[in-house]
Amino acid sequence: MDSNPNLINVLREIVSNGSVDDSKIALLPQEEQELIKELQANGMLEEALRYVESLDAQKSWEELKEKMEFRKKSVVINWRAVFQYAAVFVCLLGLVYVFQNKTDKPNQIVIPDDAIQLVLENGDIQILSPNGDQQIIKKNGEVVASQKENQISYSSNRSMDKLVYNQIKIPYGKTFVITLSDGTVVNMNAGSSLKYPVQFIKGHNREVVLEGEAFFDVTKDKKHPFIVKTRGIDVKVLGTKFNVSSYKEETDINTVLIEGSVSLSSASEPNIKEMLVPGEKGTWNTQKSGIAVEKVDTRIYTEWMTGELVFRKASFRDIIIRLERTYNVTIENNKKELLDKKFNASFNKNIESIETVLATMSKIQDFTFKKEGKTITIN
Repeated sequence: MDSNPNLINVLREIVSNGSVDDSKIALLPQEEQELIKELQANGMLEEALRYVESLDAQKSWEELKEKMEFRKKSVVINWRAVFQYAAVFVCLLGLVYVFQNKTDKPNQIVIPDDAIQLVLENGDIQILSPNGDQQIIKKNGEVVASQKENQISYSSNRSMDKLVYNQIKIPYGKTFVITLSDGTVVNMNAGSSLKYPVQFIKGHNREVVLEGEAFFDVTKDKKHPFIVKTRGIDVKVLGTKFNVSSYKEETDINTVLIEGSVSLSSASEPNIKEMLVPGEKGTWNTQKSGIAVEKVDTRIYTEWMTGELVFRKASFRDIIIRLERTYNVTIENNKKELLDKKFNASFNKNIESIETVLATMSKIQDFTFKKEGKTITIN
């Protein structure tokens, strides 16, 4: 059996530095990831490292083949007893070897494209069902969040001395609601992700990182400003309601203020700053300099939370992008002259199917379409 250099290197780094980059752990097989978590939980990392480094891997594998029968059943291991019975540890490494080299089955969990993903602080990924009911538990057994259907709420009775982050990723076709540890409620739109602390810490700004679109209802806290960071723009508030849209495939980053006040600033150009009042939209164009501010009908930018799709003088080019996100489809447009055509329309995804939406629009601009699976072709 080949040695496990990645496992040994990760153990060495954790023992030396107290932590390791999550990306390095993610490269390990799932069994070894679980092993590291168990060893950390039981304070056995240093003993594990000493033991692994002392192994003659090839000899251990040969001995293992003589001693064990491979059976398809679950094995529960008491990690405190591992180093009293070294063969158990060798057995685990042997099973990893068999899984990696003696079968053709992939060792990585396949995550469906339409899954809501919760990425924990150690890099583990949990799949959240829109109808789920579960608790999110840290490796020390502490419950930090609970999920009820399409909402997840964070809370903790223990004070933390360092920021620990989770990230949630919402696929096309779905929305989700997060209540952060301070009570701030975030409605996430389709095709978006948010990185946020499991618990905010006194003396630190409440900072989150957004890609995509979300509506924030921020709990007031004058001592700890709330900052949304997205593609070089910071949206800073104390307590307010606002919508931020910052999809990477779009050049505009829009912030629409419903209540309170927000400050928009450029991370790279601190002198560029604007204050918004309710009913205003601030737009930062990634290809230009400066922030444009205008009065808008805020409902157009917030009704997505109730399933509404509102288009006002929207180009068909932009409409296609929104329909793909909302309905989790791919639209191939073979009628290029449609792209710059403008539409005014309103639909509700909870009532009207993608076929109904396109059939209605085809009556305004003459075109046909065909749907096969998740692909729609416009001719």
